[in-house]
Formats: sequence, C-alpha cells, structure tokens
Amino acid sequence: MSDGRPDGGSAERTDPVGVAPDGWPVPLRGVTESVVTTLGPNDRWNVAALGLHAPETDADGEPDSPVTARTYGRTRTWRNFEERGGGVVQFTVDPRTFVDAALTVREADDPVLPSADAWVEIDAEEVAAETEGDTTIRTWELSPIDSAVVSERVPTVNRGFGAVVDATVAASRLDVPAFDTGELLDRLRYFADVVDRCGGPAEREAFARIDEATGWRERADKA
Repeated sequence: MSDGRPDGGSAERTDPVGVAPDGWPVPLRGVTESVVTTLGPNDRWNVAALGLHAPETDADGEPDSPVTARTYGRTRTWRNFEERGGGVVQFTVDPRTFVDAALTVREADDPVLPSADAWVEIDAEEVAAETEGDTTIRTWELSPIDSAVVSERVPTVNRGFGAVVDATVAASRLDVPAFDTGELLDRLRYFADVVDRCGGPAEREAFARIDEATGWRERADKA
C-alpha cells in the first residue's frame, strides 16, 4: 500500500506533536498557545489568551506532571479562575481570535467560540505564586473535565500566523515599565513585515486589529 508519497515508497515517520495528557483533546509541547473562556460576574464568558505549559515526562515519554498555566496580575482570567474554579480552554488557528483574546476585552454568550477546533473544560487550582516588581504571577494546575474535537485539519505552517501570535505578546507589553518600549516597537515592525510578506488575508486582518487596539504604528513613527 502506498504511504501517500509521490514515488509510492516508504519512509520512517517522525511525530513532533508532543505529549498527549489524559483528558486533553490535543497533544501539547513547550508552551502551547490557547484561548480560554472564563465565566465572569455578569454571567458572560471572558475571552483571553493563555499559554499552556506541557507536562514533564518520565523515562518512557509519558506525562508525569499536570498541565499548568500562568496569570499575570489582577486579570479577568485570574479573577474568574479564583471565583469560579475553572473555564474552557480552546485551540484555534484563527489569528484574529488570538488578537481579540490578547489585546481587547471580549466577552461571549457561549463558552466555546465558533473558531475553536477543539476545547477542554478544566478545573483550575492555584499551586504557586511569585512577585516580579508590582506583578503577582500565579501558576495554575489545569485538570480536564470534558473535551471534544470539533474540526480536524492537516497542519500547515504559515510564518504570518506565528508573527501575529508573537506580536500580541510584544503589543501587550508596550506600557509595562519592565520592558523597553523601543525594543518592543522594533519587534512589532519586524512582525508586521513578516505578515505583509508571508501572511494570508486572515493574518493581515489580525495584524490590522493589533494596529487598531494599540496604535503602535503612530508611536513607532514618533520614536
């Protein structure tokens, strides 16, 4: 049987996808970028970006620690984790969803977003806290309750998508005293160029939302 290669031959396949913890709908590796919805005091779901730290593995490559995430400061996600004890983590390849989650105050009527390819309802338990400057960084252990895969895709690589995600991190730090504004603006110029050259319509629309949410280009022109 052909393995799908044009020459019909065979080759050993390597799998770089990472660790698949029990109860999670997708494998995780390193820090996997996700979007989380948490129920606020107004009974609407706050949408935010959340980095998932993959578990450590044992000698056989099996996960032997929980998935964790961090919140920085007194955010809505921190408040809702504290008061509600969890939320719904979602995986999406829509760059516009990431921008809205990272840089705007977005609320939804339903916990699962239309752009989610998979989701997992989680309990969140605070397991550590540390302070850097005026910011308290809390580490949360995330335990899956229920999950589903909504859409399966063949993975592709688009440098524009990666640039959008990295740009949301830089943009969110523009007014944080611990970070150099000039350096952050340089990064945003670079990411904007990558999106112009390598991104598709969704990535370009997402970057336009970064422009609108932060006004970084005007600041860069004055720098």
